Amino acid sequence: QVQVVESGGDTVQSGGSLRLSCAVSGSISRLSAMAWYRQAPGKEREMVALVSGTFIKYGESVKGRFTISSDNAEKTAHLQMNNLKPEDTAVYYCNARGLDGTGRGYNVLGRGTQVTVSS
Repeated sequence: QVQVVESGGDTVQSGGSLRLSCAVSGSISRLSAMAWYRQAPGKEREMVALVSGTFIKYGESVKGRFTISSDNAEKTAHLQMNNLKPEDTAVYYCNARGLDGTGRGYNVLGRGTQVTVSS
């Protein structure tokens, strides 16, 4: 069974930085894409950043401040978040998609890690 676990969430002051990490475990034959989503209280979940091969996409609100990276061999992804703002406060989720060891597709979301930015 493919699992995804996030880490690195914390409370920081406005203007600060955090680096989130995501680790994928289980039998995997292909890791096609990894992405970060976030959900603030009372709001819809939104895509923060996605990486698939050389393709990278960012949500409009984080462009220029966040950077996503991934290492398929290590089955990890990171989200470097700079110049954090109070509106970045949310639970951040990692998502991994691909084919598992049996050739079946998987699309797994982790349990999330809390990021709180104080003003």
